[in-house]
Amino acid sequence: MEFITDVSLCIAEARFKDLAGLQKILQPYNKKKKGSCYTVRGTFSETDKLVARLSALRTQSSPEIHRWTTQEGRQESAGLRSVDVLRSVMDYMKQRCYKQLDDITGTRFSIQTEPTGSSSSVRVTFKPCHASVTAVHADFIRQRFITFYQRIASDLQTTSVSPPSPQHLTNLQDRFPQLLFQQNHHNQEVTVSGHFVHIAKLKEFLSPSGALSSRTRPLSGNRSSRSPENRPLSETRSSRTSGLELSKGPEGKETCAICMESIRSSEKETLKCKHSFCRDCLKMAFHYKPVCPTCGAVYGLLTGTQPEGGTMRETKRSSSLPGYEGHGTLVIHYHIPSGIQKEEHPNPGQPYEGISRTAYLPDSSEGRQVLKLLQRAFRQRLVFTVGRSTTSGRNNTVTWNDIHHKTSTHGGATQYGYPDPDYLSRVRDELRVKGIE
Repeated sequence: MEFITDVSLCIAEARFKDLAGLQKILQPYNKKKKGSCYTVRGTFSETDKLVARLSALRTQSSPEIHRWTTQEGRQESAGLRSVDVLRSVMDYMKQRCYKQLDDITGTRFSIQTEPTGSSSSVRVTFKPCHASVTAVHADFIRQRFITFYQRIASDLQTTSVSPPSPQHLTNLQDRFPQLLFQQNHHNQEVTVSGHFVHIAKLKEFLSPSGALSSRTRPLSGNRSSRSPENRPLSETRSSRTSGLELSKGPEGKETCAICMESIRSSEKETLKCKHSFCRDCLKMAFHYKPVCPTCGAVYGLLTGTQPEGGTMRETKRSSSLPGYEGHGTLVIHYHIPSGIQKEEHPNPGQPYEGISRTAYLPDSSEGRQVLKLLQRAFRQRLVFTVGRSTTSGRNNTVTWNDIHHKTSTHGGATQYGYPDPDYLSRVRDELRVKGIE
């Protein structure tokens, strides 16, 4: 089963000189046309093949198309193929999601990681293995990685356990193969990372016996959405992916993606998205987060752990943002006062440090629509959380959650500013994942 099942491509006629050839390529696909642009939806494999055919067509009709044919060209476009992500999430993906990563890159790209200025993040670069790879395809692969990263990161949780002996640790690893166990050599603690449902099962397994202690903490301090702070990853893309793959049991029975055991017919619960689970497993998963554990479809109202008492107000400027000339600027002013952490936060009873933040949107029709969506997200306490800031390194502070904001008017995507032509569509995708659209 493919883990990326819904990818959308926007294809502009202006990029092709051979319109007859373009029509011939698009004929077998389910497409919609608006103005001079086509929107094509399909699985990763389908859209990947389409990108390859479109790239070949552009090469024939537009010889000037950029290719990775020289070392100079590769250096000039390196920024298009790199992205900063949380180190903890990337470590988990390399250990537990290597097959999915191989499917994303295929034989044409390799993934390389290198340190950044922050100890909590790494830079992921997508290096082409062949000189004939086009820039269009390189960016497509990069965006697929970002989509998959977002899916994994949004459900990833970490906990610390103190097994009394190496044998107990081995037993835990055998019992929970979906989790990543990492030994801390400075003390007896072991850090465990994985899907929040599997972490919950680990907690349930440990709590009755009392033989092992555990201290669970979400990566960002958000127990409702289980999402890491958004700072290192400044870009996302459309579609949702599945971090877990369904399989068949020894007798061909459907396997629950939560407990990884065959689903009994009398205990089967099927969601509207057509994914099925054990009834008790699904009930436990929805207790932590009302989303499908396989595809991320939201069921019900998703509420975060943003501290209460904050304010969000908007003002307008007549000046334009780069890329939105002719439009004014919407300025969003956030303020979250300091307070005391509650049970939903990482360290209940301890104080947390509040923040004030400013973000910017173009005063265009789409910008105003995004503003209304952000207002809903703020009311649902999804914009901020309490945790550790990846920029300052301070604990017990209010941080951004996983809804990206432009906090600068200039500097481009790498500096959280403009121009960034895809930003409004990306943030709408992030909001849609949380049921806000």
